[in-house]
Amino acid sequence: MNLFITFEGIEGCGKTTQLGLLAQDLVAQGFDVVTTREPGGCPIADAIRQILLDPDNQSLVPRSELLLYAAARAQHVDEVIRPALLSGKTVLCDRFTDATCAYQGEGRGLDRTLIHSLNDLAAGETCPDLTILLDMPAEEGLRRAQSRNTVQTLEHEGRFEQESLSFHRRVRQGYLDLAQGQTRFLIIDALGSQETVARRIKEALRQRQLMRIPT
Repeated sequence: MNLFITFEGIEGCGKTTQLGLLAQDLVAQGFDVVTTREPGGCPIADAIRQILLDPDNQSLVPRSELLLYAAARAQHVDEVIRPALLSGKTVLCDRFTDATCAYQGEGRGLDRTLIHSLNDLAAGETCPDLTILLDMPAEEGLRRAQSRNTVQTLEHEGRFEQESLSFHRRVRQGYLDLAQGQTRFLIIDALGSQETVARRIKEALRQRQLMRIPT
């Protein structure tokens, strides 16, 4: 089954952890799973990721930021995502085009039509079958993200954690607006333990009947 599932949400919402847990469950069920992330996922896109997330690059202007995300995505889609889907694999991706709409659109205030055009150029016809949106208040997500960066020594990827609380609130609202009325979104309450959130995701997937998910 070649499903394309993306995980979205604000900083610190637990996307990477929950993606990994779901991947383990799917592999146990016999799915051929590829896990990846944005920005990054392949050597060229990973090099762009270093520029985008480096806190020393605070002078990076929003238009440059947007174009770098598009460039990384184009490489990532052609090199990793599309080949995996064409070979029948299930792809789980940590962020995709919705992140650009939320962060560069709502967060930065860039033109939405331009963003959609660049997303279409970079991703082509590669669109998620399902998007799991992990939602929590921006205050809690930012607190968790800053703590995570300190514990895991990820300060070199902390450029967005240095943004204001109002920025992260705009991003969260941008995600919720994107999900409004779109059936491919599953909005999951991301507050609680990792196990609690994982159970919520499994139950939501069972209700959609998209795949077999163990209890």
